[in-house]
Amino acid sequence: MKTFDVDLDERSYPIFIGGELLARPELLAPYIIGQQVVVVSNETVAPLYLEQLKASLTAFNCESIILPDGEQYKTLEYLNRIYDGLLTARCGRDVTLIALGGGVVGDMTGFAAASYQRGVNFIQVPTTVLAQVDSSVGGKTGVNHPLGKNMIGAFHQPQAVLIDTSVLATLDDRQLSAGIAEVIKYGLISDEPFFCWLEENMPRLLARDDEALVYAIERSCHNKAAIVAQDEKENGIRALLNLGHTFGHAIEAGMGYGKWLHGEAIAVGTCIAADLSRRQGWIDEVAVARVMTLTKAALLPTQVPAELSVAKFNELMAVDKKVKAGKLRLILLKGIGEAVVSADFDSDLMNASIEAYRES
Repeated sequence: MKTFDVDLDERSYPIFIGGELLARPELLAPYIIGQQVVVVSNETVAPLYLEQLKASLTAFNCESIILPDGEQYKTLEYLNRIYDGLLTARCGRDVTLIALGGGVVGDMTGFAAASYQRGVNFIQVPTTVLAQVDSSVGGKTGVNHPLGKNMIGAFHQPQAVLIDTSVLATLDDRQLSAGIAEVIKYGLISDEPFFCWLEENMPRLLARDDEALVYAIERSCHNKAAIVAQDEKENGIRALLNLGHTFGHAIEAGMGYGKWLHGEAIAVGTCIAADLSRRQGWIDEVAVARVMTLTKAALLPTQVPAELSVAKFNELMAVDKKVKAGKLRLILLKGIGEAVVSADFDSDLMNASIEAYRES
C-alpha cells in the first residue's frame, strides 16, 4: 500500500492506494467521528461493493443512500435525496458520510457534507480511475446546472481518500479510458517524464496491468496533491488542472449530461487546447501530434459531433467558472509538461480550433 498526505495544514488528510483496501477497517476508523456513518453510492456500484465496505464498518451505526447512476442525476433534485436520507436517519453534526462510487457520487456526497448542518465530515472511496486520480482529491464538490457544469458547489476537503485498485476489475472499458484522459492531463500540465511514460505504457494501462495502474494513479495523485497544497481554492496555479475542461464542459452540457463521459469530453477539449496553443505559436505540430496520438491510443474520442456548433461552444463557455471580469481564461500549453492560464489568446483562432475538431 502507498500512503501520502495532501498537505493543507489543519485540513491535511491521507490518501491510501493499494489492492483490497475495502477489507481493512483500520484504515477508515481513525477518520470517523461519532457512531453514525452514511454511505452514499449508486445503483451500479452498491451491488458490487457496498456490503464489503459495510463489513469494515461494523463498529459503527451504518446507513446507506443509493442514487441512480449517471451524470444526468448530478443535480440539486437528486442532492435532496441525500439530505432526505440524512434527516430521516436523524443524523447529527457528528455523522460521517462516505462516498462510494465515481466522480458524480463523490462530488454530490462532498457537497452534501459541506452543506448538511453547515458542514460534516466525509471520506472518499472512489471506484473509477477518473475519481481515483482526480475528483476524489482536492475538495471540489458540487452539482451541475442546465447552463453549466459544477456551477453550484463548495470547497470541502475529505478526511481521507481510500483508493482500492481492486475495484477497477469491474470497471468497464469505456470508463477506464475516460479516467485515463485525466491521467494524460497531469503529464501535459507539469510532468513531461510522466507523459513519456504514458506514451510507452498505454497498452499496459488498457490491459489493466496492476503495477502500471498503481503507478499511474499514485503519480497522478501526487501531482494533484502538490498543486492543491499550493492553491486550495483555485486562486492561481490550481486552475492548471482544468486543461481541456472549458471546452470539455461545454461538450458535456451541449450534448446533454450523461451522453458523453466526463473524460471523453475532456479528451477532445485537451486536443482543442493543444491545437489552439499551436495556432498561437506556443507549441509545434509535433507536440499536437503527440497529444492526438496518445489520446487515440487511450481509445478516447478526438472529435465532437457536428451538431455542437462553434456558436454553441461560445455560449456555453461564457458561463465557465474561469471567466473573470467578463474575460474567458483558458489553460493552454507552452510545451509538453508546461501549461499556463491565459486570457491572451485570439478568439478567432480559438473558434478555428473548435471547428477543426468538429466532425464534418
